[in-house]
Amino acid sequence: MTTKTKSTKKYKLTNETVVTFSGRTLHRIKALRDFGAVRAGELGGFVESEKNLSHEGLCWVYENAWVFGNSRVSGDAWVYGNAQVYGNAQVYENAWVSGDARVYGNSRVYGDAWVS
Repeated sequence: MTTKTKSTKKYKLTNETVVTFSGRTLHRIKALRDFGAVRAGELGGFVESEKNLSHEGLCWVYENAWVFGNSRVSGDAWVYGNAQVYGNAQVYENAWVSGDARVYGNSRVYGDAWVS
């Protein structure tokens, strides 16, 4: 007997896209369920793939922010405004990256850090 498990995904990639300066295609995200300050149906920022934003925790990419490459946002971290996270960068725990900030390379932003 097989049982269906409820999806734990918190967002999906939409058909709305932007192309980065390096030619990568990013997809706007859309919340599938309520979590933290995010409500089901709310549109977020842009990611290249689901590997860039965890489905766990309260992390989210808001507004026109971009997350791409091998970068990852997880935990309860937020990326918003026009911020960009790319390369091998990681934003996690309770960190925020906002405004026109760029976090890239092998950078790590974590703890209660704010970069803007």
